[in-house]
Amino acid sequence: MTDSGSDRWTKPGVILVATDLSELDRLMPFALEQASHSHSRLILLHALAVSAAMPLGSPEMSYYDPWSGLELAEKALKPWCESARRFGVACDALVREGHPTDQIIATARQFQADRILLGTRSRSKLGKVLIGSVAEQVLRAVNLPVMTVGPEAYLPAQGSYERRVVLHATTLRETSLKSAALAGRFAAEWKAKLVLLHVLPPLDEMQRKGQPTGFDSAAMQELRAMAAMIGAESGGEVEPVVIHGNPSIEILAQSVEQKASVIVLGATHRSALENLTRDRTVYRVLAHARCPVLTLREGQTVQQDSAHQHAGAYFG
Repeated sequence: MTDSGSDRWTKPGVILVATDLSELDRLMPFALEQASHSHSRLILLHALAVSAAMPLGSPEMSYYDPWSGLELAEKALKPWCESARRFGVACDALVREGHPTDQIIATARQFQADRILLGTRSRSKLGKVLIGSVAEQVLRAVNLPVMTVGPEAYLPAQGSYERRVVLHATTLRETSLKSAALAGRFAAEWKAKLVLLHVLPPLDEMQRKGQPTGFDSAAMQELRAMAAMIGAESGGEVEPVVIHGNPSIEILAQSVEQKASVIVLGATHRSALENLTRDRTVYRVLAHARCPVLTLREGQTVQQDSAHQHAGAYFG
């Protein structure tokens, strides 16, 4: 495991993969790719929460067999561990009983995880956009980078992209430069191009106010300066992009257009839940992105010499 916080963020020593078992086929290709690249150890965790949700003495308790549940979960995780080891990746599987969020937090602490990887859902039967209660709670609770893989995310076939692209959506707040700089280091680690994206209000709205738009906007000038600074530090290619419209729609559209390998979102000091319910930008990006989404708390990136200082959501 590396010493500095920034190195732990870009090159994790331990990746915790939290799974409900139904999304293993979707999660594990990303987990194996990241672990192989960073020489990370994988910890696969499944939490059995059935008994915790049942009151003592309830009729369901007589039919609940924890040992059977543990055995089935272990059988589901074992082939993936064996597959990881064939790739030269150290991998251990854990099945624990208790509330999933509590178990994820406890396991991350126990194994000093540097990153958490988990799946999200897209829509409920009622059509409500959601990411899943466990994913939401983890985003709120942990001080670690959290990478979510939605149901529309897929791993491109090897060689299908000429070059990897990291898309970092930034609010251009005072703290944004720190998370953008770390996104630059992440891109450099993967030898990827970094795209810095800022979404401006709708074009007609800015024109009515007589404000410069597009390439002439103050945001573009700030973005260019940020790109030059990050490019000089990381030595990689950095492209500034400004676009008008709805943030979640444009982030998702740009991730497709740019063929992004990962979307990086910087977090604010507000809780993830407050951000999620405020404008639903995070809900939509996490639920519908066609690549993984990595979140990083902007306000804590200054403490890069301290382990486990990253977490969160985006757009406060």
